Amino acid sequence: METITIRLEGLTKIFQAKNKEETVAVSNLDITIPAGKLVGLLGPSGCGKSTTLYMISGLLKPNEGRIHFGDSDVTSIPPEDRGIGLVFQNYALYPHMTVRQNIMFPLENLKVPKQQALAQAQKYADLVGIGELMNRKPVQLSGGQQQRVAIARALVKEPRVLLLDEPLSNLDARLRLQTREEIKRIQRETGITTIFVTHDQEEAMSISDEIVLMRDGVMQQKGAPQDVYDKPDNLFVAKFLGSPPINIFEGEIKDNKVLFGDSTFGTKKLPDQPVTIGIRPEGFKLVDKADFKVQVEYVETIGRDTTLIINNPLVPGETFRAIVDADHRIIPGDTIYLEPKEHKMFLFDKESGVVL
Repeated sequence: METITIRLEGLTKIFQAKNKEETVAVSNLDITIPAGKLVGLLGPSGCGKSTTLYMISGLLKPNEGRIHFGDSDVTSIPPEDRGIGLVFQNYALYPHMTVRQNIMFPLENLKVPKQQALAQAQKYADLVGIGELMNRKPVQLSGGQQQRVAIARALVKEPRVLLLDEPLSNLDARLRLQTREEIKRIQRETGITTIFVTHDQEEAMSISDEIVLMRDGVMQQKGAPQDVYDKPDNLFVAKFLGSPPINIFEGEIKDNKVLFGDSTFGTKKLPDQPVTIGIRPEGFKLVDKADFKVQVEYVETIGRDTTLIINNPLVPGETFRAIVDADHRIIPGDTIYLEPKEHKMFLFDKESGVVL
């Protein structure tokens, strides 16, 4: 398969309702998707990720901006001539056809000779792990197997780009895990440039070479998943990524000290100002003595992790989470001392949410 880079330049999509009211679904999007990589478009419902995918596929036309596949401007080229494979959330298999017939269908439309089409269909069925199911109908397959048929059908015409729109949403938890691993394997074996749309951060972070995090049609951050997690550009990114989610405290900087109430959370050479403090649950360490004295409300022990649900000393009724290494057993009601790990604490501008 040909490996290509995808470039989106100033891509904008505006939808107009019957009452003439306009909704900006995607706004001035500039992204380069490296050749041969799997990039996850991630964000909450309505953030513009599927709209972006459909503009790349040609199913939607942008109001502004250009789409490039390699050196070719494909903005005005119809979907069937772009060299794409598209996999939908609902599989979209033909129920009256066998697996073989479903996979071969795109090749029949291209008038590929039958023997060649049969060989090609078997090749990609084997690649996705359903080579022995070719004579079955979709109704005889599990959800995961049906999704693999859809992927094989998208790959059989050897497209330049593979586009996956929420492909795992209809699967149960075990099958989701298994199928996302398969998608990553298939992408690596084919080397095809792939865009994967999902609202599930764990899905995106586990299989993507890079993630593009979107909100209200605007890209918030792009990069390797761990880099985006470790160095969020703003409060939205920090809050969207992470399970359990990041802990948020309202504090201030005074005399270069990061303060939360009477507790000092380290130092930062910044002007005195109110700030939003973000600390990952794994960003605390248990110490013998510190400013930050708290009471444990609950203890969750899941495998190797001990998660403490802790009462926020400044906000009655509010709790936060800390995942800690403890050399002694901690029980609800215990009073403990915590210190933030410097590289796991983030300071955000109170108004804009941009990281300081």
